[in-house]
Amino acid sequence: MISVLLADDQLLVRAGFRALLDAQGDIEVVGEASEGEEAVRLVRALRPDVVLMDIRMPGLDGLAATRSITGDRALSAVRVVMLTTFELDEYVFEAIRSGASGFLVKDTEPEELLRAVRAVTDGDALLSPGVTRRLIAEFAARSRQPAPAAGLERLTGREREVMALVGMGLSNEEIARRLVVSPLTAKTHVSRTMVKLGARDRAQLVVLAYESGLVRPGWLG
Repeated sequence: MISVLLADDQLLVRAGFRALLDAQGDIEVVGEASEGEEAVRLVRALRPDVVLMDIRMPGLDGLAATRSITGDRALSAVRVVMLTTFELDEYVFEAIRSGASGFLVKDTEPEELLRAVRAVTDGDALLSPGVTRRLIAEFAARSRQPAPAAGLERLTGREREVMALVGMGLSNEEIARRLVVSPLTAKTHVSRTMVKLGARDRAQLVVLAYESGLVRPGWLG
């Protein structure tokens, strides 16, 4: 079972998500929080696999709560998916830099929400759709000037190439086709790169690819 914690100050939003998630045979909602501090407290107590975290909540907001969760080594297995609206898009890149494994808009299709929960549990990031790639590029363009990522010198040439492709939003299958290797080989390169750089997940690898200058926003199509 995939355990999920819901953190949103709107009761109706939580109720809708709970009804959808609890109806699945492999997903269980283990708790709800209406503000950031409560969310952090429940995460430490319940250790859910996934937290669906609203960005704007009273008191401690979603970004600060996410930093508290992802900065705690004891909670390294917890994945955070930020919930946002189109009006709050400027926060998304900062959310991923804070350690979130991805983000969803609140009016996303039910199937997409379920896919997201399962994807981040498997260690993937919600960065593949083309619209997401464009958003990440926009936020990256607004971020600080590129600086070498710690440990980048430990990567092989092929690993740097793979990291750049991950940063462009390519899946393992797409990377495999681009490099003419098997999907398993592509996945192995991605995993080794994450280990060498100490990246929490694929989302952090994307951020490092931008911040190190391996990927520039203008490269995305």
